[in-house]
Amino acid sequence: MGVRKRETAAQLKESRKHIAFAKLNDCPTSPRKMRLMADLIRGEGVEKALSILRFSAKESSRRLEKLLLSAIANWQAKNEDADVEKAGLYVKEIRVDGGTMLKRLRPAPQGRGHRIRKRSNHVTLVLGAKDNAQS
Repeated sequence: MGVRKRETAAQLKESRKHIAFAKLNDCPTSPRKMRLMADLIRGEGVEKALSILRFSAKESSRRLEKLLLSAIANWQAKNEDADVEKAGLYVKEIRVDGGTMLKRLRPAPQGRGHRIRKRSNHVTLVLGAKDNAQS
């Protein structure tokens, strides 16, 4: 039984070699605004996704660009002998989840207070390699 577990672990490790991920936690942008940019790069190649993010005027695109570069660096750390251009990296999965919410009070008329919700999000980006045979 121990040998089978070792073989399964080795196969799992080999299959994970072709993917890399990066996470951005507690980004102080609302998840709705971040999802607008995430939807633009989902399924795109890495070069095209970087150019989309670089030339976008939205503030969330700067954070996603940095996250994408981090995921590329993580892939290179796993596959030191492989070339990024030949691997055909693409954004396999990008997920934006709601993070912690800072709750503040804003003064309102007649002595009342309105609740202000300052939202944050968590972004998980997974890269995949289209050319698994060469890597």
